[in-house]
Amino acid sequence: MTAQVPRVAVIFEYERPGTTGMYWERALRALGVACDHWRLADAARIPPEYALYVRIDHGDDYAVRLPAALRPSVFYAIDTHLPHSWRKIRRAAGWYDLIAYCHLEAAERTGGAWIPVGCDPELHGAVPGERRYDVAFVGTEGGIPRKFLLQALRERYPRNFIGGAPHDGMAAIYSRSRIGFDYAINNDVNMRVFEVMAAGALLVTNPVRPDGFQRLGLEGGRHLRFYHSPRELFEVIDEALVAPAAAQQVADAGRQLVLARHTYAHRVRQLLVLVEERLGVRIPHQTGALVT
Repeated sequence: MTAQVPRVAVIFEYERPGTTGMYWERALRALGVACDHWRLADAARIPPEYALYVRIDHGDDYAVRLPAALRPSVFYAIDTHLPHSWRKIRRAAGWYDLIAYCHLEAAERTGGAWIPVGCDPELHGAVPGERRYDVAFVGTEGGIPRKFLLQALRERYPRNFIGGAPHDGMAAIYSRSRIGFDYAINNDVNMRVFEVMAAGALLVTNPVRPDGFQRLGLEGGRHLRFYHSPRELFEVIDEALVAPAAAQQVADAGRQLVLARHTYAHRVRQLLVLVEERLGVRIPHQTGALVT
């Protein structure tokens, strides 16, 4: 008799490409894990035949519970930096056998597991081409002070790309940029950090928490550059543009480290190891699929 292959149900809403759930589903498949995507709205239709149920936070209706028969279950919480979401996430945490947090602060406040976001090498990796932008930022402008910093960058560096792009178009933009700018609005490591670095641009960002980057092995001056004020931001960028070879050396080191340790395949494997250690459920996966 042929042994049945353990399957994983990945539960998230898919309103647009580029959601965290999409990256996790892609990583599961890259690791050779048999999985199916289900929408939270269809939770009542999910059969109780999977070896594991993983719900990915999508800022959705936290009051919706998975049916009791869908066990063991895991919740990957993302919007913990939003006060109204945080309260609902904490109420819902007890419904799951294991909860992991995207943000370090939430993990420390609860004693839970920290599994940050990452990059997808296929979608975020470097694209050959000339670096024609001095500074790039892909995303929304957000509030103060980020939108003011972005406007200052537009005015000071005319060769820029600052604006939106599809999830599968970011790599081409950052690969053609010398510098990728970031301002973390929630004092934690975000997607843009890994997207910029995976494409081989020099990440210039504000530091988050005293140890957020350090815990990931990302060192200022070696893998990326930090700024602490608008004036220092311009100084760091000007220095990188004047000495492009040295700046690219830092960017290349950052890219190598991110691809070696911070892909979504690494994040999914981290979760699968936790599931085996804490819940006693082993989901076979291909460690060879990890970029090293």
